[in-house]
Amino acid sequence: MALFGLFKSKKESLDKGLEKTRESVFSKLSRAVVGKSKVDDEVLDNLEEVLVTSDVGVDTTLKIIQRIEERVSKDKYVNAEELNRILREEIAGLLDENRAGEVVDFEASFEKKPYVMMVVGVNGVGKTTTIGKLANKFKAAGKNVVIGAADTFRAAAIDQLKVWGDRANVPVISQEMGSDPASVAFDTLESAVKQNADIVMIDTAGRLHNKVNLMNELSKIKRVMQKVVPDAPHEVLLVLDASTGQNAFEQAKQFTAATEVTSLALTKLDGTAKGGVVIGISDQFKIPVKYIGVGEKIDDLQLFDRKIFVDSLFGTEEAKA
Repeated sequence: MALFGLFKSKKESLDKGLEKTRESVFSKLSRAVVGKSKVDDEVLDNLEEVLVTSDVGVDTTLKIIQRIEERVSKDKYVNAEELNRILREEIAGLLDENRAGEVVDFEASFEKKPYVMMVVGVNGVGKTTTIGKLANKFKAAGKNVVIGAADTFRAAAIDQLKVWGDRANVPVISQEMGSDPASVAFDTLESAVKQNADIVMIDTAGRLHNKVNLMNELSKIKRVMQKVVPDAPHEVLLVLDASTGQNAFEQAKQFTAATEVTSLALTKLDGTAKGGVVIGISDQFKIPVKYIGVGEKIDDLQLFDRKIFVDSLFGTEEAKA
């Protein structure tokens, strides 16, 4: 019963967070098929426009349209409800192909200890807040957590992490503003090893100066961390602001070129009608979406669940009945 209640709470939160995207997509989708008794070229053109304007991205949209075309080629007399179902299945399939349906469990044990997560992303996307919320969730799950404030170019980032650390009762390792980020990462891992920490999260500077400098900086942090934990980092989490739409794609390009990003967190889905960016970025970069932010409250950072996401995006069968 408690598990069902948790699922229901998560689903309700996501329903609310994706409300703007859902209303935008399906009002457009309804107009795309109004008065039509079959899926013809005009319907597919309209559907293509709906997906592109929902920030699914051109390449991913064309892939979806092609798959729908193949499915309805034999029997083009597909009504709006059937088209809706096919679209839903194709989007779920794409997310599944890109491993975006893997649900992480905060209570699960890590294969590596300490498990080192390096968090990257530009300023303003919610990177520091995401680290704080993750620290709170891991701590609540009984994990020993340590945070490293390696974004030493902004005093606000260090101060903000310390606030989150106090809130979650998690230690934050920091130095003075302007210190070498790699030095902070080194100190953090040394402290984590001494404390027998389960997970370490390293915040990094969110500056997209140029690819070479970004690559050098992140590479240096990795090399220095490996002096303490030889195979660190075990995960590189890229935080993106979903409300920026196509800018999020560009940021993903920059960071995947600079370092080996292994997972994604998309924030601020509640404030935008551009939730389609989750689908497009996952598909184009073949990187699993691990966390999504659907509000400002501490519990509004969720583990990404493909099934719940698609249900919320399209509305559950019960909601349609």
